[in-house]
Amino acid sequence: MSDRPAIAPRAIPLLADGDTLGVVGMGVMGCTILKGLLAARALAPEQVWGTSRSADTCRQVAADLGVPVEPDVAHRVASAGVVVLCVKPAQAPVALAALAAAGLPADTLVVSIAAGVDSTQLSTMLGTANPIVRAMPNTPCVVGEGMTAICRGPRATPTHVEQARRIFECVGRAVETEEKHFNAITALSGSGPAYHYLIMEAMADAGVRVGLPRDLALALVSQTTLGAARMVQTSGRHPAALRDDVTTPAGCTIGGLLMLEDGKIRSVLARAIEEATRIASKLGPAGPPKPAVDPH
Repeated sequence: MSDRPAIAPRAIPLLADGDTLGVVGMGVMGCTILKGLLAARALAPEQVWGTSRSADTCRQVAADLGVPVEPDVAHRVASAGVVVLCVKPAQAPVALAALAAAGLPADTLVVSIAAGVDSTQLSTMLGTANPIVRAMPNTPCVVGEGMTAICRGPRATPTHVEQARRIFECVGRAVETEEKHFNAITALSGSGPAYHYLIMEAMADAGVRVGLPRDLALALVSQTTLGAARMVQTSGRHPAALRDDVTTPAGCTIGGLLMLEDGKIRSVLARAIEEATRIASKLGPAGPPKPAVDPH
């Protein structure tokens, strides 16, 4: 992501003068968001901070990024204009209650990537009148090619949505949608990279089966997948039309496609996404928020 260009100036600033942006949770996505903001020069190092339960993680991330990352950030909460919640769903009640206990300002925007925890639940857990935006990114954010869906929660304005959009555009693309779609989005694009990795692995194995060296097979599959995705994005044509371009009469492609259809690949993929959507709808924590502890 270090090669990503700086964000073009916009009418709506990411932060007001003197405000900071905090990331709660230093897992893959939390670290990626911090790295993306810095690499895109959207914010300066002194404008961001992070927190994690693990002191070792805090020391490592702080050394890697050159920004404050501490287990206890209660002294930083008062300056926060935006807080990005990057914890597991079950940890959300504790983290939000701790932010509230630390005196989170009422106008601080809270952006949550916790899967399955809806905006009403987030507001209840926080127990304050803060504006909330939900986001669902995916792991290709690590290489600056993420896809993030965002939606407006309680008390969030178009300005808040634009702030959230700018954060996630530092690590890929972002699109605004309705919250009712979020469980399906979690299953489709949040979990989606895993489905593609499985398909790519299977195709590379097939290449080995028909005589290709494994490294060559994987190189062919990964670049083919990347190119096919780019064609869908840039051509404006339906995937079926692009597929027809490759499928010549009596050729090898139609033979392979018929085998895939015999294997019910469409149905299997659809059922996988249906099941993942069902599980996503149950990821949110049950019961009332737990007592507040450190915000991470």
